[in-house]
Amino acid sequence: MSTAQETAAYATEEAPRLGWAEHAPDVYKAMIRLDSVAKRGLDPKLYELVKIRASQLNHCAFCLDMHTKDALAAGESVERIVQLSAWQESRHFYTGKELAAIELTEAVTVLTEGFVPDEVYARATEHFEEAELAQLVAAITVINAWNRFGVTFRMTPGHYRPGQHT
Repeated sequence: MSTAQETAAYATEEAPRLGWAEHAPDVYKAMIRLDSVAKRGLDPKLYELVKIRASQLNHCAFCLDMHTKDALAAGESVERIVQLSAWQESRHFYTGKELAAIELTEAVTVLTEGFVPDEVYARATEHFEEAELAQLVAAITVINAWNRFGVTFRMTPGHYRPGQHT
């Protein structure tokens, strides 16, 4: 394969499969409402870090594009966003509360053991009051649902502007 052919092969993206929001508008509207109530009481930067981390784990390019832009608009630093994929080796970039939220995000997103480990949950309870913890788990659950729509229907990244709805 020539270099031009290799470049063309790597440059090709999968085409979107379906404009799901058009075909299931009530579900889309319900997701928007759920998303708006799930974030109540959470720090906007922490909320975006959680959304970015779940989207990294779920390989949702559309959501990564959206939430990195939203995080930047909320005042998050590029450095902390970049380091998020390697947060365990970059712990000094984050507060204890943020680390607990990121760790909980991973545990809820990747249920490889079939449950959220007690030690992860216990660390989260050290940093979050019960109501805030319930909101955090709701936010993690909602972004995982959005990721499933984005990945399944191959939503195309790169066109989102902060302040837009998905």
